[in-house]
Amino acid sequence: MTMPTDGFSFELLATKGKARAGILHTPHGDILTPAFMPVGTLGTVKGMTAAELQAPPLDARIILGNTYHLYLRPGLDVIRAHGGLHNFSNWQRPILTDSGGFQVFSLAAINKIDDDGVTFRSHIDGSKHRLSPEIAMEIQGVLGSDIAMAFDQCPPGQAPVDVQEKAMARTTAWAKRCLAVERPPGQALFGIVQGGVDVDRRRRHLSELAPLNFDGYAIGGMSVGEPIETMYEVLDAFADDLPADKPRYLMGVGKPQDLTRAVAAGVDMFDCVLPTRNARNGSLFTHDGKITISNAKHKADTNPIDKECVCETCQTVSRAYLRHLYNAKEILYSRLATLHNLTFYACHMRRLRESILASASHS
Repeated sequence: MTMPTDGFSFELLATKGKARAGILHTPHGDILTPAFMPVGTLGTVKGMTAAELQAPPLDARIILGNTYHLYLRPGLDVIRAHGGLHNFSNWQRPILTDSGGFQVFSLAAINKIDDDGVTFRSHIDGSKHRLSPEIAMEIQGVLGSDIAMAFDQCPPGQAPVDVQEKAMARTTAWAKRCLAVERPPGQALFGIVQGGVDVDRRRRHLSELAPLNFDGYAIGGMSVGEPIETMYEVLDAFADDLPADKPRYLMGVGKPQDLTRAVAAGVDMFDCVLPTRNARNGSLFTHDGKITISNAKHKADTNPIDKECVCETCQTVSRAYLRHLYNAKEILYSRLATLHNLTFYACHMRRLRESILASASHS
């Protein structure tokens, strides 16, 4: 059993049913939960400056960086020379880094998975690399993230039972090895619960990880091919089983309605590429549902994306202008659209939090 990380703590303020509102204290600042973390895979949330991400009403308190991608490019020597990812990317608020496991298992051409780790080839140049719990922690130590993730094996959502069981066993063994690695001062470590869509397996895996006393717990292996209703059923039955005094993180999910459902199930933290990727591809979120900006009906539309939105994009330009930029492949389109989608997500999470606080039982 490990001791809590200095400078890192979770304060639960209120609950409404299973839904929770809290504050995550980290060395680089506080995170109000429930929270959505914009994804900054390569040390950048695509198209956004740090100042834009931090400015109200977006006010992103934490972003996510990717261990696998940053290790391959620009490489640890470059980031080490800057004193870590915060300085390298000019982002002085909290950062969470994933372990690289998901990318190794889903993106890379895998040579060999064994109980010690994974040998894989780079998606950039085909060079061969090795990733293990110790190496994943070493990389995250160089990155200097506020929250590191334990190295895990992430199987497809509806993988056969034997594959799920093997992934759970490896993830537990690797979690213990991650905990044994010395971390930079103040860096918290979250464990990841696997088990696919079987709630009993999830609970069994949690029973192995909970005694290890991680700083937080994540639900991994969701939104990886299983039907959305199945994911909801698992979350409704299982999310509230995670330790109540630790932050709960649902990895890689999802749409606004997914976040609402998961918050109601007891989840505190989320990340997903959806708002940024959708923005670049012409899909914008509004209070009336998604719109496709390339549609002809927007050609002369003088309205903003969303009349209820307070982002700079909605306050300054029309749907017609955005459609023009999109069709002309202007870089400005991606910036304006990304700012809107991320602000929409941030405001969505803020409303969920305010709803919990307004009609909640206070802890």
